Parts: sequence; C-alpha cells; structure tokens
Amino acid sequence: MFSTIVVGTDGSETAKVAVDLAMGLARKSGGTVHLVYAVKASTSGMPVAQVGQTVVVRGDSAMSRELKDAADALLEMAAAGADGVTVETHSAGGGAADAVIEVAEQVGADLVVVGSKGMRGAHRLIGSVPNSIAHRAPCHVLIVKSA
Repeated sequence: MFSTIVVGTDGSETAKVAVDLAMGLARKSGGTVHLVYAVKASTSGMPVAQVGQTVVVRGDSAMSRELKDAADALLEMAAAGADGVTVETHSAGGGAADAVIEVAEQVGADLVVVGSKGMRGAHRLIGSVPNSIAHRAPCHVLIVKSA
C-alpha cells in the first residue's frame, strides 16, 4: 500500500479530516505520515506572519522564534491522534501547495493527502491548493471531501 504519506494542515477542522484519513491509511499500511504546515507571510510589506490563530507583527529574530514555536505547536496538535503511527513534522515558509510538494519530493512520498477546501466557487476558477497539488505532485494524490 502506501509507506510514505504527506498531508498538509493549517490546523482547521477541514484539514483535520485529511490528517485523520492520512493517519488511518498509515495505520493500516504501517506507513509514515509527514505533516506539513506552511507559515503564511504578509504580502503587504509589513512584517506580519500567521500560524494557525497566532499572528506575529514585527520582523526580527524573535518573530522567527515565535513563528517556529507556533508552527511546532500546531503540528504537535495535528499529530496528537497518531496512535502508533510514525509521524514527522515539517514547517516551511511560502505557499501551502509549494510546501507540501517540496516535502513530498524530499521524502519520496508515494501519496499526498489533501482536503478539498477551495475546490468550489471562485477558488476553483483561479486555482486552489488541492488543484495545484493534484497537478504538480510527484506521486498519487488523494483529495478528501472535507468542505
């Protein structure tokens, strides 16, 4: 089955659906789950970034530490239901699709699991994270009905 599964999370309930499914697949196959979180940086020029519900406004080394700590905490919460599944966590700056694809390439993933959020309405027309991953991933992609 699948031995190396990558799943992205932003800490939302819809992402939790994808994480839970990835954990279930890994549990059945004895695989490893790689949880990925992309730190959202501001595009306004202001030194602002967000991890889950944590928003940091400034551009110094303390900001980097706070963001790393917040990302680690978010990933730990996502991994809480691992129940015997081997989990590795990854946080990266940049867009969510890019972060997931980069980790999938680095770890030699044979499956990426992603929620369907953003695949309806205007996002579907201008591009969504699931759509981008489905077209660019180096392996199979499972899009979970989560929205």
